[in-house]
Amino acid sequence: MSDDVVAMGLGHIVNAAQKASQTGQEQGATPKQRVIPPVHLWEPDYCGDIGLKIAYDGQWSYAGSPIGRQKLVDLFSTILRFDDDGEYYLVTPAEKIRVEVEDAPFIAIAMTVLGQGTDQIIRFSTNVGDHVEASEAHPLRFVIDPETQTPAPYVHIRARLEARINRPVFYDLVNLGSTHEGHFGVWSDGVFFPMMPADELEL
Repeated sequence: MSDDVVAMGLGHIVNAAQKASQTGQEQGATPKQRVIPPVHLWEPDYCGDIGLKIAYDGQWSYAGSPIGRQKLVDLFSTILRFDDDGEYYLVTPAEKIRVEVEDAPFIAIAMTVLGQGTDQIIRFSTNVGDHVEASEAHPLRFVIDPETQTPAPYVHIRARLEARINRPVFYDLVNLGSTHEGHFGVWSDGVFFPMMPADELEL
């Protein structure tokens, strides 16, 4: 880690993130909406790694210490980007800071359901304030652990950022499941999302 990156510190990134959020408001978000700055348009120079990390459980930390302020975590999440090099970064018009992510950057912690059967719509809420409905634009995917055969469920949030669905919410999701064309899965917004082959389902 370079001296310049160390000197940058967390406070500098907070200020940059706040300015980036103001840019998002200027581009049309109302004060009550979650502001997502146009990070896809910014290509600043890479500034390095200052020790930011998102653990498997969604906990953000800086230099080994948990970031306890939820508002700060929520702010940082709005300028997070996943790039073609397979790395996550906090991106502002002037800085690009690497973030180590153990699994998915966000966690889906709640679920609501409107309707039922093939007409139902499943809405997820994340630990950083995002709300999305599972659909063609926000697909669900299920990764099967080759050793335990346990599915790890994810929902697309925006750009190339996903939330892992936590275990209690996943159990609720499974309870909505049905079979379709030889697979067990769930419907949302007219789209069927397969979890596993129906003949592998343990009843």
